[in-house]
Amino acid sequence: MTTESTMQGYAPGVKIEPGNPEAVKYGKMWAHPEYRAVSPGEQLAQTFLAQARPKRGASVIDFGCGTGRGALMLAVLGQMNVTMVDFVGNCLDPEVRDMLTTQAHTLRFVKADLEKPLPVAAEYGFCTDVMEHIPTDKINDVLNNVLLSAQHVFFSISTVDDSCGVLIGETLHLSVFPYAWWLDQFQQRACLVHWSQEVDGAALFYVSAWQDGKAIVDAGVLNVLEEQAIANVRVNITGGWTQVTPHVTNDIDVMILGGGPSMPAFEDEIKEKRAAGVKLVTLNGAYNWALDHGLVPSAQIIVDARAFNARFVQPVVEGCKYLISSQCDPSVFAGLPQDRTLIWHTSTEMIREALTAQYPEGWWGTPGGSTVLLRAIPLLRVLGFTRFHLYGCDSCLSEDGRHHAYGQSENDAGVVIAVTVGGRVFACHPWMASQAQEMMELIRMLGDEIELEIYGDGLLAWMLRYAADLEAVAEAGVDVEQQRIVGSAIWV
Repeated sequence: MTTESTMQGYAPGVKIEPGNPEAVKYGKMWAHPEYRAVSPGEQLAQTFLAQARPKRGASVIDFGCGTGRGALMLAVLGQMNVTMVDFVGNCLDPEVRDMLTTQAHTLRFVKADLEKPLPVAAEYGFCTDVMEHIPTDKINDVLNNVLLSAQHVFFSISTVDDSCGVLIGETLHLSVFPYAWWLDQFQQRACLVHWSQEVDGAALFYVSAWQDGKAIVDAGVLNVLEEQAIANVRVNITGGWTQVTPHVTNDIDVMILGGGPSMPAFEDEIKEKRAAGVKLVTLNGAYNWALDHGLVPSAQIIVDARAFNARFVQPVVEGCKYLISSQCDPSVFAGLPQDRTLIWHTSTEMIREALTAQYPEGWWGTPGGSTVLLRAIPLLRVLGFTRFHLYGCDSCLSEDGRHHAYGQSENDAGVVIAVTVGGRVFACHPWMASQAQEMMELIRMLGDEIELEIYGDGLLAWMLRYAADLEAVAEAGVDVEQQRIVGSAIWV
């Protein structure tokens, strides 16, 4: 229950929540016009919109909305449907409160305490000038509640002491920590950090912590002993390599060559796009295929921890960047150019201690699945890329039994299983079937963060088309549940 306040410092009729003493504090603060003079959310709305690029009508929660002016910017500039959340009712500016009636189709207000599970959910979250106000012993609860309520969340967190608390004789910023401390909080939750930036007096993050029940974010299966992977990390992180860091979102198209058997059929198309300036990223052995066919990659990505992968960066060529996972065998790094080689890290718990010790200023874990393709897409998203064209990403054998577009003897003895999806049967190695399943989970996790086109007629392309067909069936009102039963994957 709420009670009418007659305490000094409140405006007449203000209602407060007796359950949280912080609510009492901010009920007092919002009664002071000086406190609402500046709205960080209003100032940062365009930064969020530039990173998230939400579609018109997308849903967003403004966590700790304060005056509501930031929410108004999201509604007007982003054409988003906004739910404002705060734990006191007198925070909203009068004109924003009036709009809850006049603009009810796009703005609403929910009174809720971020320390408790929230009764709302949305595609996006907007959390500015909030986390530094949370008591330190409640940070875990609030972060978890916010990250569970919105799939992709923008945070602006002050890293300096407050100046307004003197108005009521209180301290407002209860959790003043540096950028690296907040980054670690997101790392502990295996968040995908889409973008981040340390600015004067604040730490900015755009992250996602949403996972499927299969925990796709860390589903990678090691193909070497855990001890060996950790040993690789400990050696590689001392090599002085520059870390991959989050970049601003861009509109640049990227081709990813996965090395699957369908890739040669698209050679001319790949060359045309490359000549037109499309970025070319190769994975593992696709690097050598590209070079053999007169294509210089923009970047080469490797994550596998086994030593034989060293051949996938030879020869070193001008104009190519090398994005090498810290768990790779040190021989992969040997001879690579220091100025064009970037080290990145998987988000597995087993290497957290080593990374934190080596990078006290912070490090960025890249989520994904059990193959290099499933890590490459989130990695490139961290680097700002959102538009992907996938070639040779089949996740199945060709009709004549080939597993790659080139020879790769390590895969020759793989067990073959049948995978049935939507009435079609595909021959796969077990890792291919796993990759296909994880790819769908990855797409669901990233949601509207990426645009993806998969070329060819392999399992991945078929699953993506089949999922789109199911969505169309659902929109047409057909019995989708029966369709899903018919089209479900059967692992034989």
